[in-house]
Amino acid sequence: MRIITLNANGIRSAERKGFFNWMQQQNADVVCIQETKAQINQLHPDIFCPSGYHCFYHDADKKGYSGVALYCRRQPDAVISGIGWPDFDAEGRFIEAQFGNLSVISLYLPSGSSGEARQAIKFDCLDRFMPYLQGRAQTGRDIIICGDWNIAHKEIDLKNWRGNQKNSGFLPEERAWMTQLFADGQWLDAFRLVNPEAEQYTWWSNRGQAWAKNVGWRIDYQIITTSLKDEVKAASIYKEERFSDHAPLVMDYDYPL
Repeated sequence: MRIITLNANGIRSAERKGFFNWMQQQNADVVCIQETKAQINQLHPDIFCPSGYHCFYHDADKKGYSGVALYCRRQPDAVISGIGWPDFDAEGRFIEAQFGNLSVISLYLPSGSSGEARQAIKFDCLDRFMPYLQGRAQTGRDIIICGDWNIAHKEIDLKNWRGNQKNSGFLPEERAWMTQLFADGQWLDAFRLVNPEAEQYTWWSNRGQAWAKNVGWRIDYQIITTSLKDEVKAASIYKEERFSDHAPLVMDYDYPL
């Protein structure tokens, strides 16, 4: 089973840069998109529901903002849009496909980089999300949460960690939250199960020469329930083409879908 996740930073922009041509060559079972930045009625189905896939979008109420999507080769048994929190769901941040006992989720957690008000919203979201995640881990489902978590967990996960300790995305409180998420072993960072290397980044600032110099952050994850620990087989970050300021994270699982 191959699962791809990408923060597209605008699905129409990613399409113009060749994302769907690349995607169709990857033989993915599920593709998770964040930051579609579009309403479904703005997207032509021939382009934005790629051939061979069942496509599901959860848009933000605000045009040109946020939004998540799932492209599934197999028709899901159920699709759940939103988490049940009105403020969070109005921003189009969560969509889940269920296949038997497996859930694959496309998630876009808030950024706090635009200022203190959004950072406060991010902290509030994290406070509410932790018990939600702990509860989901107790359900016995196999769950893969793909997406932009807007947190680099450890020093190895960003190039300039010393200079970013007071910046959103690498604040001590955010990193501690992620450490707590993994602390009891119910959730695992799937990428790090198979790739312990440094300089494995998924996002680069558009400022300066960040992309050219690989001054990046690893903020896009596939986070899994411990039941899937032994099924993670391979992980790669695709950088040969640039569809977004994020790169696609491609992961393979020994799991029949």
